[in-house]
Amino acid sequence: MFEHDVIIIGGGLSGLRAALAAGKKGADVAVLSKVHPLRSHSVAAQGGINASLGNVPEAEDDTWEDHAFDTVKGSDYLADQDAVEVMCKEAPDVVLELEHMGTVFSRLEDGKIAQRPFGGAGVPRTCYAADRTGHNLLNTLFEQTVAANLDFYNEYFVTSLVVEEQKVQGCTAWDIEEGKMVGFASNVVVLATGGYGRIYNRSTNALINTGDGAHLAYEVDVPLKDMEFIQFHPTTLYGSNILITEGARGEGGYLKNEDGERFMKDYAPEAMELAPRDIVARAI
Repeated sequence: MFEHDVIIIGGGLSGLRAALAAGKKGADVAVLSKVHPLRSHSVAAQGGINASLGNVPEAEDDTWEDHAFDTVKGSDYLADQDAVEVMCKEAPDVVLELEHMGTVFSRLEDGKIAQRPFGGAGVPRTCYAADRTGHNLLNTLFEQTVAANLDFYNEYFVTSLVVEEQKVQGCTAWDIEEGKMVGFASNVVVLATGGYGRIYNRSTNALINTGDGAHLAYEVDVPLKDMEFIQFHPTTLYGSNILITEGARGEGGYLKNEDGERFMKDYAPEAMELAPRDIVARAI
């Protein structure tokens, strides 16, 4: 039996950032991940992250309110607007924090963090690190957690949450390397297990994204929210599920049909290739 103040299940970007925050508060933190954190699906993110920094001339008047409007509009007004407000307000400070931690963002000629157009955005506000944004972010946060001396249990597959007196007080996990079941006791358990795109045949998600984290919560009657909202990335190499980054369209790439026509003019004549992903997916 292992005991910690806080257990984070999942070693991707969300899990590592949560672990850092808890560690800075003085908690004894452990991160459980069924793969090494640097193999988490976050490493596959290519295009970038949005924040209203206003670093390029076309976006010099950009605000978090504009970012929030684009986000809500892009969701067909179904997004949780309280959550959107928090995300968009905090995004600029988070990007700068990541830069200060060591993330190597691409730069403009004046030295500022580069920003480029992306789907659904009214102005260029996507901060990026070439076409390896997730790789850069994940390595940065992992380095920070190592420096903070947080405990890692890599290749531990969590099988259940332990509930006592109507409170989650730990979990059980299968130690993949040793081939045995172990228990963890904790006052706080945070689920940061990513998505579940691999339940579908066509997905750019990693093979590990099977939804077992959401199932852990479901099994102990923890409410799940908005499970029907699954985003499919519209551009892949045909028949392979290999992603063609949205950054390719952000840099000016066209989507054409077999007749050489830019077919997005029939579905989003203003945004064209930079329409929200659900619109591009339906158009394809």
